[in-house]
Amino acid sequence: MPDEKTGEYLGTGRRKSATARVRIKPGNGKITINHRAFEAYFPVEEHRMVVNEPFVATENSEKFDVRVNVTGGGQAGQAGAVRLGIARALLEVDGELRPTLKAEGLLTRDSRVKERKKYGQPGARKRFQYSKR
Repeated sequence: MPDEKTGEYLGTGRRKSATARVRIKPGNGKITINHRAFEAYFPVEEHRMVVNEPFVATENSEKFDVRVNVTGGGQAGQAGAVRLGIARALLEVDGELRPTLKAEGLLTRDSRVKERKKYGQPGARKRFQYSKR
């Protein structure tokens, strides 16, 4: 169901500590992230490829305009969050895309997050050096 006011399809993606709110609507393939151009926001080619994976898998590269608000995390986490958000929004557009997106692994939320630091220790897993004497 598209949003009543704007006619956009919504999708939310998360990865590590990044959260992306994605809105797509039929258009000519323009991607805007945090009010900035796609190439300016993700200067690394690998991150741009990650973001475009759902469109490439479903052959919808130039059919939708994408608007994204993304917060938290770093570049890689944000790219993964945007990818999941786009895949979920494409499902809202057409439910028939589910098998294609699922086969590519684009609907699975990567649950790996940074482990918290434990008290009395220098890090999450690191321990102070053992002294026998």
